[in-house]
Amino acid sequence: MPKSANQKLKLLYIAEYLKEKSDEMHPVSAEELRIMLAGHDIEAERKSIYTDIEALRYYGMDIEVTRGRSGGIKLLSKDFELTELKLLVDAVQSSRFITEKKSYTLIKKISSLASEYDRKELQRFVFISNRIKTENESIYYSTDNIYKAINTDKQISFYYFNYGADKKKKYHNCNKPITASPFALQFDSDRYYMIAFDSNAGLIKHYRVDKMEKVKILSETRDGKGYFRNFDLANYANATVTMFGGDISTVTLECPDEFAGAVIDKFGKKCRFIPNKKGSYSVTVKAALSPTFYSWVFTFGGKIKITAPQRAVDEYKQQLTGALESCEL
Repeated sequence: MPKSANQKLKLLYIAEYLKEKSDEMHPVSAEELRIMLAGHDIEAERKSIYTDIEALRYYGMDIEVTRGRSGGIKLLSKDFELTELKLLVDAVQSSRFITEKKSYTLIKKISSLASEYDRKELQRFVFISNRIKTENESIYYSTDNIYKAINTDKQISFYYFNYGADKKKKYHNCNKPITASPFALQFDSDRYYMIAFDSNAGLIKHYRVDKMEKVKILSETRDGKGYFRNFDLANYANATVTMFGGDISTVTLECPDEFAGAVIDKFGKKCRFIPNKKGSYSVTVKAALSPTFYSWVFTFGGKIKITAPQRAVDEYKQQLTGALESCEL
């Protein structure tokens, strides 16, 4: 009988079946493989299947063959271990910038990398419905265009919005597109931020990618290269990205040893801690003087204090006073 056109796909079908149906605890038999191949209109004898298995092993697949009744064919290791897939699933479902719909799609794709037995265990990790997720489905295309613009040295245009109390989008720049020169994408506190140069303002700014829409790559070459030549993106991100802007200043904090880790988490290991007479430490950081920064300081219940500059001390006191006044009946 003439061989079917599918005969050339024999090795691919065997490899796919082993990934799907076998692992260290679940072997498959040569007979199972023969029946599977027959379902794809591929003729296979027992001997030829073992020859194919040897070819796949030579190719690099970690396949174990045990002869006898209790033996079988196992794919021992795969591209991803189950624990690695669990980490990927958890990262997807906990990421706020990924929409609920896209989360399910990505988790389904990740699960396809596991055997059918491990896939059941991965399903226990799917708890998305009650998580706070972005509703901006275009974020994936936005990040792709931003990366392309960076790699091709081009400017971009986009619409930037925020939500009002009516839950409707309020667009910045008088509902007109914003033009900027992107230089980096920063992932921080469950959000993607684009760090870019604004030619009109002559400033480096950052934008939340999930608040960006209709990102287009322009033909114009990026501006602001001189600003970024000796620019420390990491320090900028630590100082401003999660602080929602404000003037970047050198701020001195006083904190006990127990909160040194929190300062390092926020501003990095380059912070220098100097012991003082009070049994605590003084540390100097770069931070944007904004309500968000002062709110971060407040979360430590007075254990972390701002000691300089005086402007920061005064602004922090004003924010605390304003908060107290808003609570008065």
